Amino acid sequence: MIGRTGSLRAARFALALAILASAVATWAQADQPEAASGFAPRPAVTSKGYMAVTANVYATAAASEILQLGGNALDAAIAAQWVLNLVEPQSSGIGGGGFLLHWDATQRLVSVWDGREIAPRSASADFSRRFDGSAAKFHEMLATGKAVGVPGLVAMLEAAHVRHGKLKWARLFQPAIRLAENGFAVSPRLHLLLRDDPLLRRDEGARALYYQGSGEAMPVGEILRNPEFATTLRGIAAAGAHALHEGAMADRIVTTVGQRGGTLTAKDMSDYRPRQRDAVCGPYRQWRICGMPPPSSGGIGVLQLLGLLERSRVPADDVAAPDHVHLFAEAGRLIHADRARYLADPDFVSVPQRAMLEPGYLERRARLIDHRRSMGIALPGELPQIQSQADDDAPELPATTHVSIVDQAGNAAALTSSIESAFGSRIQVAGFLLNNQLTDFSFTSARDGLPVANRLEPGKRPLSSMAPTFVFDANGRLHAVLGSPGGGRIINYVARTLVALLDGGQDPALAVSLPHIGNRNGATEIERGRVPEALALELERRGHTLLRTDMTSGLHLIVRVGDTWVGAADPRREGVARGE
Repeated sequence: MIGRTGSLRAARFALALAILASAVATWAQADQPEAASGFAPRPAVTSKGYMAVTANVYATAAASEILQLGGNALDAAIAAQWVLNLVEPQSSGIGGGGFLLHWDATQRLVSVWDGREIAPRSASADFSRRFDGSAAKFHEMLATGKAVGVPGLVAMLEAAHVRHGKLKWARLFQPAIRLAENGFAVSPRLHLLLRDDPLLRRDEGARALYYQGSGEAMPVGEILRNPEFATTLRGIAAAGAHALHEGAMADRIVTTVGQRGGTLTAKDMSDYRPRQRDAVCGPYRQWRICGMPPPSSGGIGVLQLLGLLERSRVPADDVAAPDHVHLFAEAGRLIHADRARYLADPDFVSVPQRAMLEPGYLERRARLIDHRRSMGIALPGELPQIQSQADDDAPELPATTHVSIVDQAGNAAALTSSIESAFGSRIQVAGFLLNNQLTDFSFTSARDGLPVANRLEPGKRPLSSMAPTFVFDANGRLHAVLGSPGGGRIINYVARTLVALLDGGQDPALAVSLPHIGNRNGATEIERGRVPEALALELERRGHTLLRTDMTSGLHLIVRVGDTWVGAADPRREGVARGE
């Protein structure tokens, strides 16, 4: 027995060393010089078995462990998510929410799961008002209890596991529990975000966990342990979502949020239920694209943007050509104008989903695009059957994560999850951070006497741009799985990657590292230092106002090539693909 135990410990230690070595190699690769046209792509990974692509080497290793045990794509995505909560706490976790697409290869069925946070029952549409009635700024709301919505991720994943899972629920927590107790190496990205965040240190628990006595962020490579999070995970592994939404844990969350000015109650926590919804699916050339319906705008936005490009007769081969980039940006203006006017939680607002994707409507919208000149600020389309509404003004920040997985049987999971801004509300409870998703509601509930669709209402889910996506070929076979973090830019990131992949025929590794250009009905955003100056000048000549900015997507893509899966991770973050 002693010999077997020692061998097991040695094997685990060797695995830990291998994971750390892989992490160091990945981080070193991320620091390589960039190609002239963008980031240096990371080599794609191929496999005839399973494929897992996540935002961190430890999470990809956890997914791989579950798949090697015979678990399916959903099991692996769940295990990866708990690890991601630990190793990139800035992005997602059990204190937040998410959206999941699941593909059952046997039944040939796409299932959609909505784990978006909800507003407390006592929340007011004027949640962003100061005591004197004036409008508060985003930064005033960010690190407060007023920004915290009821978390939904755990309840969603538990419900999806009951329907689609294969391994036992508790087994899916073991990789994250081991890592939380034994520790993991702090990555360069986590170190930089900890170093530069001005608010996280104010939370006593977060300061003790992530900072040294001097207040300096834990350095790169330092081993970080989070035993409190391991205890939390053990509770959820044993009792499911009830461990989070009822009893001592819920009471602790409610008390902490209340101390920071929030109105969350124990009943808000216990009443939370995830939702199953119908996928948003539509054609693009010879492909069929499926995505997330409202309260995410991701599925509708991606399909609208692709539909506008197709009807604009955009050249299908060179996605970096000025004509293509111009049309892509103009299409982005139109779809984001519609998003701001019409999209919100469908349980509270009548969302004209069919009308927004109707071929005739897209044709009329596409005619507004001038191939030679930018239209400037676009107006939303006219949909007479919808009551008059004002436009949303919510900021949606780029701190999210995405997991793409295909298992040995061809089942797939695309999971995008978030706590909203980096480190969420900066409120830590039991080893994890709570979200600030209520700031995804419009800060203005009405304008000129007209209501905003995405205004805060009790029990409502805020609008999102998260866009987990499946692509199917003409024979109905799963062709691609993808998604990205990036806040309000997610729709543009995913759509541009799809265009590069499906129209441009680009290698998956190149498709996820393509320089970003997009428009959200304002300035045309171009990725700082990665767009040729000649292209930028041509866009300005056509009337675009340019905003050069960092655009740190985290695209994770899996593509079928013959009988092989090809996995690619965005080089802008620390993503890793693995297949066997």
